[in-house]
Amino acid sequence: MSTDHASSFVPADPWPLPRDATVADHIVQRLACWGVRRYFGYPGDGINGMTSALQRTCEQAQFIQVRHEETAGFAASGHVKYGGGPIGAVLVTSGPGAIHALNGLYDAKLDHQPVVALVGHTALTAEGGGYYQEVDLLALYKDVAAAFLAQLDHPSQVGHLVDRACRTALARRTVTALVLPLDVQDLAAMPHPPHAHGYYHTSSVPSSATTVPPAADLRHAAEVLGSGERVAMLVGQGALGAENEVREIAHRLGAGVSTALLGFTVVDHREPWVTGAIGLLGTRPSWQLMKECDRLLIVGSNMPYSEFYPPPGQARAVQIDHDGTQLGLRYPTEVNLTGDAAPTLRALLAELGPGPGPTRWRQTIAGATAAWRQSQRELAEQNADPVNPQLLFASLSERLPDDVMLAVDCGTTTAWYARHLKVRPGMLASLSGTLLSMGGAMPYALAAKFAHPDRPLVALIGDGAMQMNGVNELITVAKYWQGWADPRFVILVLNNRDLAFVSWEQRSSEGTPMFADSQQLPDIAYHRWAEVLGLRGTLVDHPDQVCDAWDEALHADRPTVINALVDPAELMMPPHFTAEQARKTAAAVLRGDTDWAGILRRGLPTAVATYRPRRR
Repeated sequence: MSTDHASSFVPADPWPLPRDATVADHIVQRLACWGVRRYFGYPGDGINGMTSALQRTCEQAQFIQVRHEETAGFAASGHVKYGGGPIGAVLVTSGPGAIHALNGLYDAKLDHQPVVALVGHTALTAEGGGYYQEVDLLALYKDVAAAFLAQLDHPSQVGHLVDRACRTALARRTVTALVLPLDVQDLAAMPHPPHAHGYYHTSSVPSSATTVPPAADLRHAAEVLGSGERVAMLVGQGALGAENEVREIAHRLGAGVSTALLGFTVVDHREPWVTGAIGLLGTRPSWQLMKECDRLLIVGSNMPYSEFYPPPGQARAVQIDHDGTQLGLRYPTEVNLTGDAAPTLRALLAELGPGPGPTRWRQTIAGATAAWRQSQRELAEQNADPVNPQLLFASLSERLPDDVMLAVDCGTTTAWYARHLKVRPGMLASLSGTLLSMGGAMPYALAAKFAHPDRPLVALIGDGAMQMNGVNELITVAKYWQGWADPRFVILVLNNRDLAFVSWEQRSSEGTPMFADSQQLPDIAYHRWAEVLGLRGTLVDHPDQVCDAWDEALHADRPTVINALVDPAELMMPPHFTAEQARKTAAAVLRGDTDWAGILRRGLPTAVATYRPRRR
């Protein structure tokens, strides 16, 4: 990514340790040297020393109590994604707490977010004795914290273990973990180990990062890209912070730009040359962009669906990534540039000649994009039973505040977000981009709001994810919201009583009907639960209520839950629907799918709107 992590750090030794400081006090102080001032977690006796240390330093460091340790992992990942600090921190107790945190930590690992997990453990004196909550944490965390994992067994280790955990997390943009035995946490701190054999003295100063590739490689990349007539760009989260450079190079090359979901806010999705999301949930213009280009520039993206790239041999390609191990993984690129996006793009611009000016290629892109946007708006306004979920997203898009933060869950919610929300630079938005885990939106929303309590937030959640952890973490919202400068925290729940994305996958890939025992969900009055907690609740069960619901929620004096009763039969059509997928979906209907009438009712207009000939 193009953010300068070093600029987020506070000076070393941000506060002096008292004479009676414990190991836990030293850990908290040393982590503060790396910019860690906020911990997401849940208490337990395995981390009593750490929570006591945080209590003693509550003016310098903050503990956020969530309802479940999985949320802590997600929130630590979201803390970095939304700019809350250079490193996310998770603090959980031994045994069940450590186990619970894993899913959120894997989200951070797969989305390349620097997070340090602090995990309580059985006292050293009891280890190996089958003590309560004793599990092999070094084995359990071996994969998620593969870059660096260590157990702290002596006070002299604090400095070098914390430094290495933080430095590794930042350098490799991944998860690291420290296992903290209970009794060691309360030992006397040793901030200055002896200058002797077997002890370490380490630095809490961050390492410099790779910035710009060699000039010869930049010239080669410029030759490849500059000789094309139909240039496509794919930008991902690695381009965050390089918004101006991406726009400049797109104009210089006369390129169309598609986006991975984690890089959505890099470009202004109102622009005619921005084709939108790529992949299974992406747009038809992005599919066409890749299928017709002769040059491809990939910036900070590792989107894994190979069928959505140009066919091999069609396009000469250049890729930019700060991590050289990620280059050339998805497409046979000709030039691989290891460097941060913003300075690398600036150096590449210096090597390119003047831009081509208006081209037929950009006119083609603009025509396809305009036709797609119009068809999607028409689709959102079609009648559904009772409410078309796409209407909620199209209506929100028109009302997005310039400084809004968006937290998106996985499922059909992701598809409607990708196709209808015209986000733009200045906004913040994210989701579980690689793990694709349900239940990420509410923890992300909490992390975003703690990072920027003066900005409005909208969380977009399906009823499956809301039932997983959303209803519980709404208690966390109720606990903290009155301390936020801007109280707007809007939660849209798409209530269709169906794990709809799974149901459609089952139909299109397996050819089997929706399995009610597996996919149907209880109908919950989410808005009433919000009211019980002292928040606002709104029920939307008619399309005429949609606009007012958004207007009221975005101007409310407290968090709001919009319980939207939406049509489970609304189809999420991929940008390229194969004959095999169509055959299997038809087979599911013929085999007695319980929603066969809805499939027929919504399927034809959706297919027509998605695949009708584009305007040139």
